[in-house]
Amino acid sequence: MALNIKPLSDRVLIEPVAAETQTTSGIFIPDTAKEKPQKGIVVAVGNGTKDHDMTVKVGDTVLYGKYAGTELKFEGNDYLIMKEEEIFAVL
Repeated sequence: MALNIKPLSDRVLIEPVAAETQTTSGIFIPDTAKEKPQKGIVVAVGNGTKDHDMTVKVGDTVLYGKYAGTELKFEGNDYLIMKEEEIFAVL
């Protein structure tokens, strides 16, 4: 995926994974009850700062906080941009 977005400094651009539409037991979840995803795929990474080298890379699947980052829409797709420190784990 070639994006024309390059995060600055220690920021990361993440494409959230789609929310679950069905439980494991087969019950469909209505749109009003879906939770905001907390998992996504890194699509762009900044260069870091002189005090902080970036540890995530493009293609990593990451976990982040429910209210982390800033939502943005680019070319019809939803993304989150956040500081790397808001990422909890790489899967």
